[in-house]
Amino acid sequence: MNIINFLLGSFFGEPFIWVPIAHIIIVILFGFRLISVRRPVGVVLAWFLIVVLFPLIGISLYILIGERPVGRKFARKIIRMDKEYAAITEAMRKRYQADKQLLPIEGRALSLLAEAKNGSPVIAGNQIELFTNSLEILQYFVDEINQAKKTLHLEFYIWALGGDADRVGEALIAAAKRGVTCKVLLDSLGSKDWFKSTWPKRFRNAGIQVTEALPIQVGRFQFRRADLRLHRKIFVIDNTIVWIGSMNMVDPRTFKQDSGVGEWVDAMVRIEGPVASQFELTFSFDWSVDNPRVTHFSNIVPAASPLEGKVLAQEFSSGPVYRDDILYQVLLSAIMDAREELTITTPYFGPDDGLIQALMTAAGRGVKVTLIVPKLNDSTLVAWSSRSFYSDLMSAGVNIAEFHGGLLHTKSMLIDKRVAIFGSVNFDQRSLRLNFEISLIVYNDEFCAKLETLIESYLAKSDMVNPATWAKRPHWHVLLENAAHLTSPLL
Repeated sequence: MNIINFLLGSFFGEPFIWVPIAHIIIVILFGFRLISVRRPVGVVLAWFLIVVLFPLIGISLYILIGERPVGRKFARKIIRMDKEYAAITEAMRKRYQADKQLLPIEGRALSLLAEAKNGSPVIAGNQIELFTNSLEILQYFVDEINQAKKTLHLEFYIWALGGDADRVGEALIAAAKRGVTCKVLLDSLGSKDWFKSTWPKRFRNAGIQVTEALPIQVGRFQFRRADLRLHRKIFVIDNTIVWIGSMNMVDPRTFKQDSGVGEWVDAMVRIEGPVASQFELTFSFDWSVDNPRVTHFSNIVPAASPLEGKVLAQEFSSGPVYRDDILYQVLLSAIMDAREELTITTPYFGPDDGLIQALMTAAGRGVKVTLIVPKLNDSTLVAWSSRSFYSDLMSAGVNIAEFHGGLLHTKSMLIDKRVAIFGSVNFDQRSLRLNFEISLIVYNDEFCAKLETLIESYLAKSDMVNPATWAKRPHWHVLLENAAHLTSPLL
């Protein structure tokens, strides 16, 4: 310390002698803060390293994104409405109690866990279709809007400008003018360009209700974390039909064409039947929480839908404060439950050590584990960080495929060809810990077979990573991957 003081004082003058002292004080105080807020060890060490090396930048970043506050006012509203929401879900669980007896043995434990913490029960009597062409999906959206009779509820992370996404907007305006009640809930950050456009004013002038979810307010970062996002994709028609999956309200021909990764490749499911009411309930909850004009949730009760098909399915939602950490538990349980085969598709791969160990353990006990990720990613840091896991996974027997047909954006997990988890969830820390996410869990062999066919089409456009070749990659690649890996707990 005397040497540092002497050097700083000699070169920069007496005032700079206090710089290292201030640095030490900042690090010590920050260390106490990290200890007082119980966090995963990897996250704590990553933040501590950043603050030690770059104290001012590190502290500023920690204030912005270091913890998970949603804001006191927002948290109180979630907790209050969750109590009102609980009465509705409890009645729903009692109503569909008998449907649990239809669950296959492989799915019973997973279903009970997904239902925990005030979650939705499994419901029989649904029809489910899988759609994989984004332009066809947008056309179906237009058709659904044109045929709607009572309500249209849309909740998306991104509504991008241009292409056929604009056609959906025009159809909504026409529906509102003929008397259909339309509500649109969009994430403030993901849909920032849309909110800056003329569309919000056009929607409101037509009678469409628009709410901006989790708005970023300068000066309030210390009260609400800036990167907590509404990442769900839900489209409910007349409370009887719902679309969910990985696709935002975007036309892949115009969306992020300058990112150099090709068109985004998505998939959606269309569900008709009583499980649609669960997604309507989730939309109503999100709308109530994010809309400042709504103070109570208890008067929003979705009507029951008639039985339509034979598929057993379950809505599964998660988010910070609301059902906190349930998503991590469900994914971990799904991996541990796999007995023969487990396939994961995700555009962003950045799990923690617990999930990595679960994947390696599954492969070690003979499960055929396959991970499909895009070869090119719109996030360079995520891409390098993802590759840092390859060696350990492949050494345990996990198969890794890199999709080269565009940016694979489908998020799915297929367990033993009998249970599927499908929705908005990425296999990364952001989805696990920060975002409000939505998924559908399906317990149906026919749907799982269709998802398997889709997965095989992805594999046909993928390059399998060869462990021997991978081990010979340039050393500077290894250094970049390991450096990016240090940030993985923060991504």
